[in-house]
Amino acid sequence: MINLKFILNGKEVTVETEPSIRLLDLLRDKFNLTGTKEGCGVGECGACTVLMNGKAVNSCLILAAQIEGNEIVTIEGITNGNELHPIQKKFLKYGAVQCGFCSPAMVLSAFALLKENPNPTEEEIKDAIAGNLCRCTGYKQIIEAINESAKELTSH
Repeated sequence: MINLKFILNGKEVTVETEPSIRLLDLLRDKFNLTGTKEGCGVGECGACTVLMNGKAVNSCLILAAQIEGNEIVTIEGITNGNELHPIQKKFLKYGAVQCGFCSPAMVLSAFALLKENPNPTEEEIKDAIAGNLCRCTGYKQIIEAINESAKELTSH
């Protein structure tokens, strides 16, 4: 067992865990943050995407021991209380949620993109979400929602 100290959704946390547990399991089982989904378990589908130090990563490929001292943000960490993030609102408005399984990961990938590049091209948006599979093939709506999010966020 190891003790880990890291920042989770803006708060410093400490947890005792096995060093070989995946970040995905740590988030879901120890912190009850179930917005992070397991799809494939091998880093192919992107359903488990979280932000690690601002970058989108597959939490199924990160071991708990690797997060010591890092900042982790899950889908639960981008809201303001019960208020949805503007990207989440655009996903709803543009019908980009469909079944919803990929939505948390898509939103976090968009969040990371727009933090780094507030005015992305459609190609850059496609690139940013390339690691996230949508089983409902709602990519058109997802790209529109991200594009509109960028417009709204840069106008404020």
